[in-house]
Formats: sequence, C-alpha cells, structure tokens
Amino acid sequence: MSKMSRKAHKQHGLRSIKGSGPKQEGGYFDDTGWDPMASEIDRNRDQSYIKTVKPRTEGQKELMASIREHALTLAIGPAGTGKTYLAISAAVEALEAEQIDRIILSRPAMEAGESIGFLPGDMHEKMAPYLRPLYDALGDRMGGKRVRQYMDDGTIEIAPIGFMRGRTLNNAFIVVDEAQNCTYQQLKMLLSRLGWNSTMVVTGDPEQSDLLPGLSGLSQVSHKLEKCPNVGIVNLKASDIVRHPLVAEMLAVL
Repeated sequence: MSKMSRKAHKQHGLRSIKGSGPKQEGGYFDDTGWDPMASEIDRNRDQSYIKTVKPRTEGQKELMASIREHALTLAIGPAGTGKTYLAISAAVEALEAEQIDRIILSRPAMEAGESIGFLPGDMHEKMAPYLRPLYDALGDRMGGKRVRQYMDDGTIEIAPIGFMRGRTLNNAFIVVDEAQNCTYQQLKMLLSRLGWNSTMVVTGDPEQSDLLPGLSGLSQVSHKLEKCPNVGIVNLKASDIVRHPLVAEMLAVL
C-alpha cells in the first residue's frame, strides 16, 4: 500500500487491527480469528481508573440502592434504562473492592430469528455474540485488556444458562441479562444458584421476549417474589430511558 493510500486509510478511521475481524457492515463472523474484545472498546476505552457511576433518573437511583442493599435484585424495564450497565458497574465495583472473587455473566442464547449454530469455535466463542452488550459494559468500566485478562484467569466467567444447573455460586457477583427470554423453570433454577457472600442481578424487559407467548417466566417470577422482603424488585419506566429521546417516544407507541 502506498504512503498516500495508507494516509487516506487512516483518515477514514479504517485502520485494521490484528485479530479483530471485519466490522459490522461486513459481518462480525467472516473471520474465524474474531476476538469479541478486539473492538472499539479495546482501543479507545482502556483506562487505568474507575469512573464513578451516578444515576441519571430516580429509577436508576432506586436500582443502584437495591443492588447495594439486597443479595438479589430484579431490574425490570424497557430498553435504554441502564439495567445492564448499572448491574455490570456494580459488579466491577464489588470486584475492585475485593468484596467478591469473580463476576459471572449469564444470558439466554436466543437467536431472534437468526441462527449462529453453524459458527466455528468452542462454547465460549459461540456465546460471545449474545454477551456482547455485557462485554461492552465491562470494557467501558475497566478496559478491554483487563477484561481479557480476567476472562483468561477465570475472574470473569461466562456461564450459559444451561450449564448453571447443580452449581452453588459463592463469593460472586452474578448478572443474568435478558431474563425475559428465560422460562419460569429456568429462572427458578438460576435464582437457586445464589451462594454465600454473593449478589445476583436479573435484568429484563417482559415486553421484548423472543419466546413464544406465555413461555417467558420473568413477569411470573417477579410477581411471586414481591412477597419476599429481602428481594429487591425495581420496575423502571419510560421516563428512566437515557438513550436518544426518540427511543422513549418510539417505545411508547410500538
């Protein structure tokens, strides 16, 4: 490549990264060497400090308080309310304070009409696309290099829901994301994994389930757990959406 073409390449922000694979417009999975952490979060958000996360709405304030005060919190609400980000932030904060030994991430592998079962790789690599929102939040909180290091040594663990049965999760912060795609029995099994000195946050939006009607167990579980005073249940609303204002406007009519 000539100097001129290389210069133009950089000016347009198209400089390639070894092992990162193609960008979204070409498909993430054309390159079998794709690394879920070799992305924009790895290049631009590496940092040696922990930013302080502050709530932007009353609902977020209530959620952060519930996570601090309860071993189990259900964060239920529409997209864009910060459920996942605040859960990950609390997990990173607990890890940095040495209050826990590990972070465990779990998310149902719902394909939403798009099959990725043919993709090469082991279980961890196949789960990576489903867990990308969690990777993004982790990368924003501690930087991609540290995330990869923690994943390599087991401090951050990916635990598909189907592999959680029979485990007891002690000294851990567990984040169960997109729980609206879990059945009642799956959620019952997940909640019973909670061990000593552990915190679990379950996030989801019952209005966006990819399961067949009536199969999602999130609403039923949250309704039954309202009787347990030691379980925090936070219902976020459209007014708690912190994305583009158009998101709240659209969700109100869709």
